[in-house]
Amino acid sequence: MADDNNLNTFMLTDTPPTRADAVKNRAVLLRTARRLFNAHGVEHVSMTQLADEAGVGKGTLYRHFSNKAEVCYALLDTEQRDLQEDTFRRLQNSTPPAESLKCFLGDVVAFVYRNLDLLSPALHEGNVSSLEFPAHVWYRQTIRGLLARSGASGDIDYLSDALYVMLNVETINYQRRTLGYDEERITAGVHDLVARFTAG
Repeated sequence: MADDNNLNTFMLTDTPPTRADAVKNRAVLLRTARRLFNAHGVEHVSMTQLADEAGVGKGTLYRHFSNKAEVCYALLDTEQRDLQEDTFRRLQNSTPPAESLKCFLGDVVAFVYRNLDLLSPALHEGNVSSLEFPAHVWYRQTIRGLLARSGASGDIDYLSDALYVMLNVETINYQRRTLGYDEERITAGVHDLVARFTAG
């Protein structure tokens, strides 16, 4: 009977976390991940280290994130949503399409440039090319729409591809880390392409 009482006590106290606890744990994990990734680089931080530094068990960690790529997705999600909202607001005003396109491309270059370490594992761990990543396909759709509205001549689809490829994480990673281009040079380059494509 004593054994039954002990079992009942264990079962009653080992309850799943409440929603408030889950939200708090997720926030702690993301803050810790951002700190560790900034300090050591994404590739040098393990899931075990993340759990230990956040002060949670591995079970808690894996209830929120199955792997490091999912942690990267979560960290990028807020910024990605902000980028989309800013773009939609800009498209609703009377800014000329070519200028809107330049602003959009500059915003995306900035997003990719500062998040290279997060974007690479998030994409590669799932064996998904950044050119086919759902959140990034929206980039191409926006580029194509603005190019068409700007009166660009030639093959709009191909011109859209040319600009889209320049936003690819692998492209910007190569330009930044191999060629030594800074963000301003990359942005100026895509702006020059827009000017050439829309010059008529």
